[in-house]
Amino acid sequence: MFTSMPIAYARTPYQATSEIPKGCGAKHDAEGVLEILPEFEAGLLGIEGFSHLYVIWEFDKSGDYDLVAHPPTDSSRPHGVFATRSPRRPNPIALTVVELIRRDSAKLHVKGVDMLDGTPILDIKPYLSSIPEEKLRRGWLAEAEARNRAVR
Repeated sequence: MFTSMPIAYARTPYQATSEIPKGCGAKHDAEGVLEILPEFEAGLLGIEGFSHLYVIWEFDKSGDYDLVAHPPTDSSRPHGVFATRSPRRPNPIALTVVELIRRDSAKLHVKGVDMLDGTPILDIKPYLSSIPEEKLRRGWLAEAEARNRAVR
């Protein structure tokens, strides 16, 4: 096991979780800045060449966990926490894909943030995927989205 430590902190427009878009059709197009701590700035060398990044961060405001969740997209049906993006997890770790707009020294300007202002960032990796879109499956989420479209 290891003890995590932040390499950066997120600067986002969100002060409360209720402000973060959730549910079917939620758009994650808010811009923010990942402020890399000075001792980790050298780790950004070459990052400008990537259009998108994985951001691994901590649900630092989440207290306890539930193994069954009721996500806003499908709140009437329970789902295992590992089949959701719920913050109430045994290990409060989150993953977001953001678009890299630009780098200013130790600041990464990004689009697509879905974390609170001041959130500790644990790691950043370039987004790489070799899985063709036609092979991806969206599980219960595809069913919930179809039901929501039918209601409209």
